[in-house]
Amino acid sequence: MGNTSIRVENLVKNFGEGDNLVEVINGASFSVDKGELVALIAPSGAGKTTLLMMIGCVEEPSSGTIYLGDEKVYENRWLTRKTRKIRREKIGFIFQAHYLIPFLSVLENVTLVPQANGISKKESQKDAMELLHYFDIADKADAKSSQLSGGQNQRVAIARALANKPEIILADEPTAALDLVRSIDVVKMLKKIALEQNVAVVMVTHDEAMYPLCDRILKIEDKKVVSSPPSS
Repeated sequence: MGNTSIRVENLVKNFGEGDNLVEVINGASFSVDKGELVALIAPSGAGKTTLLMMIGCVEEPSSGTIYLGDEKVYENRWLTRKTRKIRREKIGFIFQAHYLIPFLSVLENVTLVPQANGISKKESQKDAMELLHYFDIADKADAKSSQLSGGQNQRVAIARALANKPEIILADEPTAALDLVRSIDVVKMLKKIALEQNVAVVMVTHDEAMYPLCDRILKIEDKKVVSSPPSS
């Protein structure tokens, strides 16, 4: 599959059954390459987060196929029981709220997943400090999230998402709680990460000001996914 990080074929997601059946996604097919920052857009309730969570092996599709890198992880059923392992090793998640653990320091928050993956405390702390320097918040390593601004907390959340060296970052409205200047700062960081770390980044957003910063727009239309340039 070479440069392709995410490939989705004929993905379907329904909720309910019989008279209560609701089709959310019906036949979505698209791919995202390494090094690409893609915005995923759609009206409220059209399935953006559901689609993101299916790619992230959190929400089970109704049918279709999902490839993550060279691995086919779903084809009308999960092809592995270890979806948690896939999430932990291949995917970094960023959300609208930072979800940092309040009683842990910034450094402890960032090292949590690598240590759960068996990385030593010493090595995970070294890697975490490199990330904190990268995001210009190394001086906050011993601080708690309550001592940081909204923008700083979101930087820590992005550092945490990168701590397991993922191939894919899935960001669900990561700028919704930030002002325009900080939002642009965060999306530029995501773009930099995509290029420098060769990571595929899919970002759910409703903020049209962020579109020009992305390589491509994926739009849910008629329960399918349509790709377009960021200018449209």
